[in-house]
Amino acid sequence: MDGCPAELDGAPDEALLAAFAGGEARAARVLTARLAPRALAQAARMLGNPAEAEEVAQEAMLRLWRQAPDWDPGRAKVTTWLYRVVANLCTDRLRRRGRVSALDAVAEPEDEAPSVAARMQDRTRADALRAALADLPERQAQAVALRHLEGLSNPEIGAVMGCDLRAVESLVARGKRGLIAALAPRKAELGYDDD
Repeated sequence: MDGCPAELDGAPDEALLAAFAGGEARAARVLTARLAPRALAQAARMLGNPAEAEEVAQEAMLRLWRQAPDWDPGRAKVTTWLYRVVANLCTDRLRRRGRVSALDAVAEPEDEAPSVAARMQDRTRADALRAALADLPERQAQAVALRHLEGLSNPEIGAVMGCDLRAVESLVARGKRGLIAALAPRKAELGYDDD
């Protein structure tokens, strides 16, 4: 075929692919001139993006050249095979595009960790509460801590402290009043000006 360029121009696609596989460079040029515009047009229609369509057409043609040595002429037409490869490459890109755009539409998750300022204020409040509890009579401080910090019920507090329900209610109520009195002057500092 090397000596007959006109013969290459009219050769079927399968013959050109076989000639390329046999080392005929001109066969590759003729087949590229014939098939690359079709691959490009198909990719452009599917993708709607000329730059991406060009990349797909180039990749499809590269795959065709890699396939040439193993080409089975009776299996499929070269054009059918190439159209299928172009369609698959385009579909892959469209899927990736869909995933990317879907991911872009999702907002960044909110950082649920408290801010530095909130953590500092929480620490200041905890320190103030500890100091105020330390200034209460021991049994009142214990009753308030068991009730409001540990979440125990009044009967459970009574069992822990060895006193009846009325005594627990009294200790908790007096302890809360003592805390309110101790912390009231620091309301603004502790961020409770709206309460």
